[in-house]
Amino acid sequence: MKISVIGTGYVGLVSGACLADIGHDVTCVDVDRRKVDMINQGRAPIYEKGLEELLARNVGRRLRATPDLAPAVLATELSLISVGTPFKGDAIDLSYVETVSRQIGEVLAGKADYHVVVVKSTVVPGTTEEVVLPILERASGKSAGPDFGVGMNPEFLREGEAVSDFENPDRIVLGGIDARSLDALAEVYAPYQCLDVIRTSPKTAEMIKYTANSLLATMISFSNEIAGLCTAFGGIDVVEVMRGVHLDKRLSPILADGQRIRPAFTTFLEAGCGFGGSCFPKDVEALIAHGKRHGNPMQLLDAVMRINRRQPHKILELLEKYFPSLEGRQVSVLGLAFKPGTDDMRESPAIPVVRSLMDRGAAVSAYDPVAVNEARKIFGERGIQYCDTLATALETAEAVVLMTRWPEFERLPALLARLETQPLVVDGRRMLDKRSFARYDGIGL
Repeated sequence: MKISVIGTGYVGLVSGACLADIGHDVTCVDVDRRKVDMINQGRAPIYEKGLEELLARNVGRRLRATPDLAPAVLATELSLISVGTPFKGDAIDLSYVETVSRQIGEVLAGKADYHVVVVKSTVVPGTTEEVVLPILERASGKSAGPDFGVGMNPEFLREGEAVSDFENPDRIVLGGIDARSLDALAEVYAPYQCLDVIRTSPKTAEMIKYTANSLLATMISFSNEIAGLCTAFGGIDVVEVMRGVHLDKRLSPILADGQRIRPAFTTFLEAGCGFGGSCFPKDVEALIAHGKRHGNPMQLLDAVMRINRRQPHKILELLEKYFPSLEGRQVSVLGLAFKPGTDDMRESPAIPVVRSLMDRGAAVSAYDPVAVNEARKIFGERGIQYCDTLATALETAEAVVLMTRWPEFERLPALLARLETQPLVVDGRRMLDKRSFARYDGIGL
């Protein structure tokens, strides 16, 4: 099948590369000439495990990139809209989606063949049918249904595991305005062996995506609220509490042979310094705003976001227990990306922590295996030292703040054991054994 993917961010590029890898002919479209050139050279403009290998296998064969939308749409049967939908205060910004929809519609005006337009961007319920579809009809002069198809196909990709998630889907959600649109979408994913394929309306498909992300965000904030109570009570460690909760066999089933399974979702039932990234904060805020506009306040999700916003500040509170003034203190921040496996710093809890440290006059050094270049764009060069290695970041530290659950940080006890003076370790992810450190504190302890 010939497919055009409009937008080459995390979702668009991973989707395009994976679809090419299973045999589709894919053209990626982006207005950023630098990204287009990098893709055509087989280089990934983003850090994502396995992506460069996909590009190496498929660029020049079944995958290419171009800044020109019209020829790409004319030459393909189906277009995936994968542009950004940032949250702007009281609603998601649909300007990119609207612009691309109009551009595709203008191309469809002169295209004789049937074409299916699919929204893959995360958009609030109703967007595909109430915003995208009318724009396509106006720009093309044609009617959705008989003249062209319209669909909605949400993604469920974890940054850092996006390639694996796309290639091994746990569910495929297909939303379409009619059977012909749904059949075309089903053809896109036919090569994947997935037990659960949902065929539904675009509005329901949109709601499934928001509900899935909101559930996971709620689990994180629930765990963090419990962590706060453990700290308030004293003498209780939230890690032990949640370990006991996880052993409920409804959460961690016991097989017939006695082996216990720990499903991946239980990692969301762990306390830490809060969630970030391009999805959870934006999507939960968007659903809250959407509910408010429809006269249905989202009180639980409001609380989820309030709890999450205060989590990074708890890191500063922990530091100030030991250092009433942070002026001139050597503080090393380990982890800048919002999660391991990516260089994405959007809404990373590390951002407010680093800024607060700088505001308080701390001498900040920072280390992240892949996100330092992104950090430079955010913080600049003044007031912060970027370290090339984990060992370098620890050399003069009076306090070490762990913000991202990178596996490399499991080496911390061994590296600190070599130092004459032991720094305070503030574990914002509770990923390390508190007994391995001379001075240790963390969320929920």
